[in-house]
Order: sequence, then structure tokens, then C-alpha cells
Amino acid sequence: MKNILSVTALTATLFAAPIASFADGHSAANPMVGGAEMFPTMNIVENAVNSADHTTLVAAVQAAGLVDTLAGDGPFTVFAPVNDAFAALPDGTVETLLQPENKDQLVKILTCHVVGAEVMSDALMGMINDDGGVHDVPTLGGCVLKASYADGVMSLTDENGNVATVTIADVKQSNGVIHVIDAVMLPAM
Repeated sequence: MKNILSVTALTATLFAAPIASFADGHSAANPMVGGAEMFPTMNIVENAVNSADHTTLVAAVQAAGLVDTLAGDGPFTVFAPVNDAFAALPDGTVETLLQPENKDQLVKILTCHVVGAEVMSDALMGMINDDGGVHDVPTLGGCVLKASYADGVMSLTDENGNVATVTIADVKQSNGVIHVIDAVMLPAM
């Protein structure tokens, strides 16, 4: 856990960038996620437990012992895979990862979805543009995701070539922001 949190300061410095415009209809109101209102006064964990689309993610965060971390001060950016993203993994993967003996691997996978800074979509768009169309996003799990934007869609690519689309951006939290994604990002195998 200390290694995860020690990367926070370094990662935060990597996300200072100019702001550019993002998607159509970007509004100040926090979006609904999984049928639940997301409150910017609540932390990442408090909001995530209310989303019907994130029950698998919440169970995994609990099994990994990351609740206190993600409920902490942050700031954090969480790329939050929906239940269908976990269901798309090979049969038995989620069940295996949730077993106590696989906790280290689960922590690694989950922290590959977390950045130690608050990164709103417009800032990420600025970084993508500044880097010629693809921006490296270092995560607290040591993974580097590749962020890109094409045809009105922001995507992340993990170290194995798996691609996730950001389906809901900029869900503000008291300790950061959540971007909902449609695939699980995995560390290099």
C-alpha cells in the first residue's frame, strides 16, 4: 500500500497540462451512473457502492483491501469498469481473482485503473493533443495506459492491447473523479 501511495506525488506532477474541449454536451451537472445520482460531496467508494453497474468493481475493491485507500484524501482518477467489462473476462477469472490467495494480483489489476491525481477529460484531451494523438497515463499499479481520442470517443489501451472506451466522463467525487469504462485494463502479462 505504501508503494501505491508513494507514487501519488510523482504521478500528480505528470498531469499538469493545458485544458482543451472534450465531448459534446459537457455540462457542470454530475452524471447518473448505474441508475444512481453521483454526489460530488461523496468520495469514490461512497458513490461507487450506489452504482448498479459497478457491483463487481466494488466487490473487487473490498476483496483487495483498497476501500480505505480509495475513500482517502486523494486526489484520484479512477477508470471504473462496469460489470459487463468484468463479465467479458474469461470464465472464472473474476472468481479466481477474488480468492484471498490472489489478492496481490487483484490489487495490481485494480490499481492499474487508478491515477494519483484528479484528471478531468478536458485536461486529458489537452495531453492527448499535446502528444500528437496518444498520451501515456501512468497508473498507481505501475501500468501505463495509452489514452487517445478519435471520432468523438476517448479510449484507453492497456499494455496487452485491450481497448476500453470512456462511456461516462467526469463524474466528480470529493477526492477525485471517476471515468466509467467498458473494459478491464490489465497489466502486461
